[in-house]
Amino acid sequence: MNTISGACQLIKFLPTEEIAEELNNFAEEFFDVITINYTDDGKEELVGYKPADFKEKDMLEAAALFGISLPEYKIEFLESKNWLAENVIKFVPFEVGNFVVYGSHEEKAPVSKKIPVQVYAATAFGSEHQTTTMCLEAISFLAENNVQCKNILDVGTGSGILSIAAAKQWKKSTIYAVDIDEEAVCVCKNNSFSNGCENQILSLLGDGYQLEEIKKVAPFDLIMANIFARPLISMARDMSKNLKKSGFGIISGFIDSQLDWVLEEHKKFGLEAKKIYQKDNWNAVLLEKIK
Repeated sequence: MNTISGACQLIKFLPTEEIAEELNNFAEEFFDVITINYTDDGKEELVGYKPADFKEKDMLEAAALFGISLPEYKIEFLESKNWLAENVIKFVPFEVGNFVVYGSHEEKAPVSKKIPVQVYAATAFGSEHQTTTMCLEAISFLAENNVQCKNILDVGTGSGILSIAAAKQWKKSTIYAVDIDEEAVCVCKNNSFSNGCENQILSLLGDGYQLEEIKKVAPFDLIMANIFARPLISMARDMSKNLKKSGFGIISGFIDSQLDWVLEEHKKFGLEAKKIYQKDNWNAVLLEKIK
C-alpha cells in the first residue's frame, strides 16, 4: 500500500453484494490505494484513491486494456494536506468488552484497565465496525465464563485484530491467522509484532481449512470467522469438522435478514447458537459444537 500526501481523488464504485474478482484485480493494479467499505445493507463498496491530477480517461483506457467494463462509479475530490492523517488516522481509541483498541499513531496505549490492542493506523478504521466489535464482545464473554482456548483458528483474519485479542486474552494459546489476501497477512504479522504477540500468532496465506498447516493442528478450541454470509454458509461443515466437541465458533459479517439462513445452515452440522449479538442491522453469533 502506497501512502498519498496532499489532495487526492476518490473513485467510489456502486456497492454490490460481492465485488467482482476482475474489478478487484484491476483496482489493485491501477489505484494507489484501495479500500472496501461495508454498507449497512451488507453490500461491498470498492473505493480507489488517485493523486489530485488523476484523469478519468486514464482509468477508462486502463480498464479497456485490462479487458473489463467498469461498473457505475462517482469521483470525489478530497482536499487535504495529508489525506491519510486527516481521514484514516482520525481513529479514536475505543473500549469494547475486555479490550481497548487504538491506532499505531498513538504514542502509547490509552489509560484503561482493559487489555490494550494496537492496530496499524491505516487499517484501524475498520476495527470499529460493528462486526469486529461484536466479535470482541464474544471473545470477552468466553473469557469471563472461564472458557480456556489454547488452539485457535482465525479465518479471514484481515488486520489480525481478533487474533491479537485472543492471544492477549489467553496468553498460553496459539492462534493460526489465515487470509487469502497477501497484504492482509503482512498487516496481521506487523500488528502481531507491535502487540508483542508474534510468538503466539502464526499468519498464513491460503484458503483457510484447506491449508496443510491447519489440517495438521485441528481440531480447535475456538474458530473465528468475521467474513460474509455466503462464505460462512459454505464453510459451516468445515467449521464443525475442525472444532473440538464442545468447542466454540464466533461468526459475523451478515445482516438481520440473513441471520436465520446462517443459523439454520450451521445447526445442520451440530453448531448451536449460544449467544447472538446485534448492532445496526449487523449480526455476530457465538456457536457451540454440541455433537
